[in-house]
Amino acid sequence: MRLHVRHATTYTYDQPMRFVVQSHRLTPSGHAGQKVIDWKVTAEGAAFGASFTDGAGDQVSTMTVHGPVSRVEILVEGSIETTDTAGVLRGFREVISPRAYLRATSATKVNGALAALKDAALRGADGADELARAHRLAAAVSEAIAYRPGTTTAHTTAAEALEKGEGVCQDHAHALIALAHAADLPARYVTGYLLAGDEGGGAGEASHAWAEVNVAGLGWVGFDPANECCPDERYIRLGSGLDALAAAPIRGMSRGGGGEVMDVTVVVATSSQSQTQQ
Repeated sequence: MRLHVRHATTYTYDQPMRFVVQSHRLTPSGHAGQKVIDWKVTAEGAAFGASFTDGAGDQVSTMTVHGPVSRVEILVEGSIETTDTAGVLRGFREVISPRAYLRATSATKVNGALAALKDAALRGADGADELARAHRLAAAVSEAIAYRPGTTTAHTTAAEALEKGEGVCQDHAHALIALAHAADLPARYVTGYLLAGDEGGGAGEASHAWAEVNVAGLGWVGFDPANECCPDERYIRLGSGLDALAAAPIRGMSRGGGGEVMDVTVVVATSSQSQTQQ
């Protein structure tokens, strides 16, 4: 499937900033499930630094805008050919040991309730292989946390989302990472895009997140509890990290007084949809 992405992130400052510096994970790396056809990241008046591939296999670049600046818009546009690999991340180059992804953060820390959910999910699965166990954990998260936009914030932890019993894709990913850690399975947070509204589609916006669990014999396998599936040809993988903060597509700082307002719009379409819109 060929997918087209248009992703605009606009920062508006109530007082002009002296400069803005950002680190971007906005360019997808290729693997068996996705081939980049064309891709560009632009921002008027910005200077882009050198790009590199980090140890996790993700492409990272820097951007600087010298002020005074009152508004910055980062525009991502591109096309990707996707293939369904049943969620298995094949043909992806990285050098970090999967065991590094057993480390918890404040967002993925396991408490008593999360440990109990893990135990319930794996009850009777003593002889199951790691893939079957990971599927059980993902199903448990889907059942325990209902997808309800607007019920949590960017700072909600896995434990808090489980206590509320509702959340969004970020909360599902954090909760699955926590459960995987409790089961001694490496797991990480993944950001990307989803062809939302496609036939069979469920929860989630075009800008999406899910988790990957490292499974013996297969390597990294993606699980999207929000949609009760593994990533398929509707998904584009951007980057990964220990949690949502570490995997954020844009991180940075601005120097100057006052505050900022961020607005994000993301559109993901197939070739036929793009032609219809033109």
